[in-house]
Amino acid sequence: MKVGVLGSGDVAKTLASGLLKHGHEVTIGSRTPEKLAEWATANPKGATGTFAAAAAFGELVVLAVKGKAASSALRAAGANNLAGKTVVDATNPIEDAPPEDGVLKFFSNINESHMEQLQQEFSGAHFVKAFNSVGAALMVNPKLDGGKPTMFICGNDAGAKKQVSEVLDQFGWETADMGGAAAARAIEPLCMLWCIPGFLRNEWAHAFKLLGK
Repeated sequence: MKVGVLGSGDVAKTLASGLLKHGHEVTIGSRTPEKLAEWATANPKGATGTFAAAAAFGELVVLAVKGKAASSALRAAGANNLAGKTVVDATNPIEDAPPEDGVLKFFSNINESHMEQLQQEFSGAHFVKAFNSVGAALMVNPKLDGGKPTMFICGNDAGAKKQVSEVLDQFGWETADMGGAAAARAIEPLCMLWCIPGFLRNEWAHAFKLLGK
């Protein structure tokens, strides 16, 4: 696939590199594309550009910016460039405040997820929550003692979720589809839970696993 990645942080660069590794064509975009010079040198098969350029290029778009910057990044990408496309929402609504006893603060409401707000604002796109409940170092083909970890996803469009599930399969994840966009109210706080061992004990090498018969 052609994939446009929005962001210039660790998550964006990790996902962009992973997509290239698995044979996809990638353009990664930033408000200031110069930030991506080092990534471009290390990934000569990839391309860099603006948010709008990345969104226009991608058949699939990955949103990997700070939660508070998500809406403005999508506006810069352009609603027309997102229309009809799957948007993988890897963001979390983290407040600009230190954690309390290891627990992050969110700016979203438990009864309305950040992804639901983005879906409402950019109604022409098909948002799928994914990659928000694990650190960047484990996003692509993680090697963990318990086997394949579980990535919880949700979204309103079945075709979009199938598209994201195929990428997750390439990346070495089991996919657990939790239903429509409202399920992001439960999936987004998994970021808080994942981070607690890190903040309290500097333990970051873990992921969630859904077990059942």
